Amino acid sequence: MTLLTTWIDSEPQKAVLRTADPSEISAALSAIGVRYEQWPVTEDLPAGADGSTVLAAYGAEVDKLVAEEGFTTVDVVSLHPSDAPDWPDTAKAARERFLREHTHDDDDEVRFFVSGAGIFYLHVNGEVHAVYCEKGDLLGVPRGTTHWFDMGTVPSFTAIRFFHEEDGWIGNFTGSDIAGRFPDFDEIHAGYKGVAP
Repeated sequence: MTLLTTWIDSEPQKAVLRTADPSEISAALSAIGVRYEQWPVTEDLPAGADGSTVLAAYGAEVDKLVAEEGFTTVDVVSLHPSDAPDWPDTAKAARERFLREHTHDDDDEVRFFVSGAGIFYLHVNGEVHAVYCEKGDLLGVPRGTTHWFDMGTVPSFTAIRFFHEEDGWIGNFTGSDIAGRFPDFDEIHAGYKGVAP
């Protein structure tokens, strides 16, 4: 279930919108130029499937989006808890990289969630929109949109990434500490199921 929470950017204690209704989410996001779709979920995809298996499972949807948008590179990113001794450090470093407010000059940030969850925070027109995405959600953040991404203190997700540029993810960090002033992934995740669609 997708969840959208919106605040005035100077008032992180008081949400002005909180909804799990897909039509309300779509309307709010399209008003700021953000693509939001829900794709049919492939239920028989094995846990821990490799990138080629994930891409094959969603081949028709991926091919359609690539044809529509002219993406040149599509890949799969996966981060799940493991017994590896360096897991805590790996997870912390990955989270910190994306948790700082940034923009992208040359590419949109388009992600389809195959499993798990993450939150995109979009800082647009004096508001912050937190889009909680999980399995089946596709989000397209247009280039130039100020945003950050939180995967939580124990990241667990697999996502398909789409790029127009071969260089992939290049962030321009704003230097703002705004991400630290709003409820993080862990706080929103803990309470999101209480919102009726």
